[in-house]
Amino acid sequence: MSTLLIKTDATNSKLLLKLAKKLGAEVISLKKDKYEDIILGNQMDAIKTNALVSKNEILAQLKSSYN
Repeated sequence: MSTLLIKTDATNSKLLLKLAKKLGAEVISLKKDKYEDIILGNQMDAIKTNALVSKNEILAQLKSSYN
């Protein structure tokens, strides 16, 4: 099994959804907040150091990744 996330506009999403279903793929639609949760979790796993970090440092890093 393979998973592919594609972030696109509404028009292209409909076209890709139709194609995926025609190919027999299972399609799951994610809302923006769920997509952001996945991305944040992946970033956290990638830079995991087991060090303690302050709340301010975390918030600053999150703000910089949205700019």
